[in-house]
Amino acid sequence: MPRPPDPAKRRDLLDQVREYMIRNGLVDLSLRPLARALGTSDRMLLYYFGTKERMVAEALALDERRPLLRTRSLLGAVDAPKDPAWVRRFMEEVWQQFADPDMRAMLPLYLEIMVTGLLHPDRYGPVMRDILAEWTGLLTSVFRDMGLSEARARTEAVLLVDACFGLIVGPVVDGDYDEADAAFRVLLDRLEPGWRAT
Repeated sequence: MPRPPDPAKRRDLLDQVREYMIRNGLVDLSLRPLARALGTSDRMLLYYFGTKERMVAEALALDERRPLLRTRSLLGAVDAPKDPAWVRRFMEEVWQQFADPDMRAMLPLYLEIMVTGLLHPDRYGPVMRDILAEWTGLLTSVFRDMGLSEARARTEAVLLVDACFGLIVGPVVDGDYDEADAAFRVLLDRLEPGWRAT
């Protein structure tokens, strides 16, 4: 009977895979060069993860610094009633997380995964879809708890998530994080009045 994979070794490999992807990108990611860089074999990587796509998805999902994980813990710690001003402060805290150097180092990789997922949906398509769906679901529930109808809560969440996502992607391309930050503040100015239940 084969020995089950060692969880500690698996996690260590995932951390190394993540760092490798940040340095080298995803487009030319191949198991053999990756395995050589990690001091292992491509067969061992397949033993632990099954497929390259699963390995990539897991390496991203296990990053404890992801804003979504931090955001869920922040939401769970808040007992105060949620209103438009609270949502604004909440989104400002989320936005600030993207200023973290480690997170900014990950953004080009996420953009690369998004583009690759569009071109090859069978590979990485679910990764970005799942991220957007989680954010949208989270904010839909917040808006619904504030008294917005289900349809309106969903629309406000989609608008906020998709607009913020665009503002995150823009600086990856042009490098102007200050301009994106200013645009984010204007976005909140425009959207906040629409978060009131009628």
